[in-house]
Amino acid sequence: MTAHESSIVLARHAARAAADKLAEDIIALDVSERLALTDVFLIASAPTERQVNAIVDSIEEELLKKDLRPVRREGRSEGRWVLLDYADIVVHVQHTEDRVFYALERLWKDCPVVDLELDGEDGAKAAIQEGA
Repeated sequence: MTAHESSIVLARHAARAAADKLAEDIIALDVSERLALTDVFLIASAPTERQVNAIVDSIEEELLKKDLRPVRREGRSEGRWVLLDYADIVVHVQHTEDRVFYALERLWKDCPVVDLELDGEDGAKAAIQEGA
């Protein structure tokens, strides 16, 4: 079983909203085979608490246009790790330091990566591979 197409589309909208606010290292993981509660984890980061909150605002505004509100929101007041639970997707926006410390990608490394179809994503991946 893989993530539903509607969940992937929702993750793409959220990812674009995050990218518009200069979120870093945006990645989506298909966790549908490992978790019964959600299909996709979207993870993004930013170097400051203010930017974390701006990214969260942008995601919420974009999904509100689609008449979607988070079922649950955690961590907004601290601005270090904000979780937005939309049932089909769970968005994690983390301060860069917290992202390195908690390493969610490492915890969920067995889950497939979802193609978010972000502009410039392929070029960024190519630059990383060339430098490696």
